[in-house]
Amino acid sequence: MVKYRIALTKNERDELMSIINKGRHSSQTFRTAYILLNCDEGRYADKITNEQISQVLKVGMRTIDRVKKKFLEEGFEASLERRPSPRVYEKKADGDVEAHLIALSCSNPPTGYGKWSLRLLADKMIELNYVEDISYETVRRILKKTNSNLGKSKNG
Repeated sequence: MVKYRIALTKNERDELMSIINKGRHSSQTFRTAYILLNCDEGRYADKITNEQISQVLKVGMRTIDRVKKKFLEEGFEASLERRPSPRVYEKKADGDVEAHLIALSCSNPPTGYGKWSLRLLADKMIELNYVEDISYETVRRILKKTNSNLGKSKNG
């Protein structure tokens, strides 16, 4: 197993202390700051073992090693920030689908229904071959982006 040794500078220690003591940060940033401060073997700190850090912070030994490795390989700033997700999501609904959905939601609901439901709209979109498949959650997001009111009239 590779041993990663961290020696923080005075400025890095001060910045980590300011993260812990003030401001709004994510829980991951706090956890990373505590791990780096406790793993510091520089002249400004008292070194404690990874086992002690693991017990106090309730994190695994592997997490501590990953934080140390990221700090040494990518730098101080990168170790405190999350990497952006490399996953690219494919859009299911383009402008044509959105237009069809809005037009459908403004039309009269099927007989036996008082108004359109999200599931009913999703099923009707598939039935009319506007899309191959679509979830009611996607329908909700599309309608939320627009100011459609599902056919209700305005009062006043």
